[in-house]
Amino acid sequence: MSTLESEIGELWDRKQNDEVDAASAGEDEFATLEAFLEALEDGEVRAAEKNGGEWEANEWVKQGILLNFGLRENEAYDYGGVDHYDVLPLRETDDLGERGTRNTPDGTTIRRGAYLGSDCIMMSPSFVNVGAYVDDGTLVDSCDTVGSCAQIGADVKLGANTLIGGVLEPVESAPVIVEDNVSLGAGCRVTSGFVVGENSVVGENTLLTPRIPVYDLVEEEVVYGELPANRRAFTRFVESSVSDHDLFDGGAYKPAVVATDLETETLEATEREDALRE
Repeated sequence: MSTLESEIGELWDRKQNDEVDAASAGEDEFATLEAFLEALEDGEVRAAEKNGGEWEANEWVKQGILLNFGLRENEAYDYGGVDHYDVLPLRETDDLGERGTRNTPDGTTIRRGAYLGSDCIMMSPSFVNVGAYVDDGTLVDSCDTVGSCAQIGADVKLGANTLIGGVLEPVESAPVIVEDNVSLGAGCRVTSGFVVGENSVVGENTLLTPRIPVYDLVEEEVVYGELPANRRAFTRFVESSVSDHDLFDGGAYKPAVVATDLETETLEATEREDALRE
């Protein structure tokens, strides 16, 4: 990928210096852009990778995505008999079936430059945007959106009506990360580069964003921007700093996320179910 990386870097510099634009881009530029999109779709390059335990953005990959917007003209495309206008067509899906991945009809939309691994399931309607990486065995359920550059791990369950936000700019910012074996309940939203640690289970309608504190009861600390691995998380409301304001009868509250030990919570839930069955 070193050659492709250098070509994207050179083209990025030319675009930043106003040496090339959508009107002047030619065969050589489009060959680079096409090779880049194919590398994304094959999973050969990714918008972010984990290095030394920390997720880092691959700036040149995000630059390549932005170049595909900046150097292409808006044009009409046909999708299932419906005209739409965009600078990118939708992704070809011929490669999905051969590795056991399913995208159900009437509303599964995959944009060019998105990667889906083996044995994935996309239920309709759902949408996976450019630069997103969805690893093996993951379920993208009905009404889900996987935003630009989001990195979704293997064997993840995205519950129905879940939003995974996109982070394309600035290029140095890491996108949303959902690590392996995570289960997000229906209606969850993960935004602004938040990292969901592996093996975690998140309750429905939970908002995970760097602006909302995560009260980690396992390590007894408050963290921002991440849910540690092996946690069960859910939304609770804590007292706001303006709770005693005259306009707020009965107090004002703000959302927070509570994270508990996954194994303990799962064991307790199993014991409760066993007791009910007895």
